[in-house]
Amino acid sequence: MPHRRWRTTLAMKRNSQRGVNCGSSLPKQNRSSAASAEEKLTRHDVMAHVHVFAQQCPLAAPIIHLGATSCYVGDNTDLIQLRDGLDILVPKIARCIDRLAKFAKEYAAVPTLGFTHFQPAQLTTVGKRACLWLTDLLIDIHNLQRVRSELRFRGVKGTTGTQASFLQLFEGDEEKVKQLDKRVTEMAGFTKSLIICGQTYSRKVDIEILSVLASLGASVHKICTDIRLLAHMKEVEEPFEKTQIGSSAMAYKRNPMRSERCCSLARHLMSLIMNPLQTQSTQWMERTLDDSANRRVCLAEAFLTADIILNTLQNVTEGLVVYPKVIQRHIDQELPFMATENVIMAMVKVGGDRQECHEKIRVLSHQAAAQVKEHGKDNDLVDRIKTDPYFAPIHSKINGLLDASTFVGRAPGQVLEFLAAEVQPVLQRHSDSLEGRSEINV
Repeated sequence: MPHRRWRTTLAMKRNSQRGVNCGSSLPKQNRSSAASAEEKLTRHDVMAHVHVFAQQCPLAAPIIHLGATSCYVGDNTDLIQLRDGLDILVPKIARCIDRLAKFAKEYAAVPTLGFTHFQPAQLTTVGKRACLWLTDLLIDIHNLQRVRSELRFRGVKGTTGTQASFLQLFEGDEEKVKQLDKRVTEMAGFTKSLIICGQTYSRKVDIEILSVLASLGASVHKICTDIRLLAHMKEVEEPFEKTQIGSSAMAYKRNPMRSERCCSLARHLMSLIMNPLQTQSTQWMERTLDDSANRRVCLAEAFLTADIILNTLQNVTEGLVVYPKVIQRHIDQELPFMATENVIMAMVKVGGDRQECHEKIRVLSHQAAAQVKEHGKDNDLVDRIKTDPYFAPIHSKINGLLDASTFVGRAPGQVLEFLAAEVQPVLQRHSDSLEGRSEINV
């Protein structure tokens, strides 16, 4: 509920205009019940709080809300909450980046099958794949910090943004109006306020912020989808408690429910971007009120959803489990096919004919593939090459040609370079926010 912020906003203008300090007259707790009763009479939320506030602080009652409009209270409060919400989310992304960076470094050189079209492709490493996830999160934390730094206060602007009521209040002294605007902006913790606005701040601000949150949702959805696919292959798993139950019927199940939850909530977060787009596009002239009710739902939901997504993602990244032997088994099933070009080049080096060797490899590869696809057996291409007299000149070199670490290119070095050049500077800026573990209770 923003009502406490409303009172703070009302008090800022009051104190700036008159220097009146009624802090000792304010109740310690927000008397929302009194405001609710008043709102039933007035059918106006801001005026209900103005009336109750005036009763509780009679010394300031004559000047509460003087010259202001409801959007002075509502929009400025929204901007404060948007700023504070961004300040909550940024450290949480930083913690997820930190956990994934440690994971990437630990597994920087562990080979694994790469996949394109979800079909086996050239090898990469477990750590390199984690760096793909990190790349997206770095974009997200940059975008969140950007919209946070660009956020401006609405300030003291009056009913249509002209500051006419305040110019009248200060008897035509424009400098005093500007000083009031500046003081209230600074009291709210902002360095800049809008020069131009209508009754509201532009709803494109909401679009900007929710676009960034939706983009974060897309990043998390991709990360957790990858984890779900890897869990299916039994290569990588999210944390699974000793007493956790995967299925009420199938006792053996180890469902990646945390990653599934992230994907589910991320879809909701991404869907919310349509709301501010439609709101901005249908605003009339200086303002129309059909932006109010939906924003109260949409903005809060977006931040709450992003918050729980990041809490859950942190929990997942703090407990990822890797199964190297399963990964190696999958590599062994595919690497013989990938290594055939190396075999051909090795034969040519000892005097073989490239075209003849290519045909030999083609025939043996199809025979091995038939064993896998038609008979459900392991890939025996290596054994076929080792027992074929044609390849006798390189039989002693075959195992070396199948060393998985020689198929990952610069991946291990890329990981370390990326962590040092792009990840660590970000983590250094947030070094005081990286402690603490995320616990998931349901």
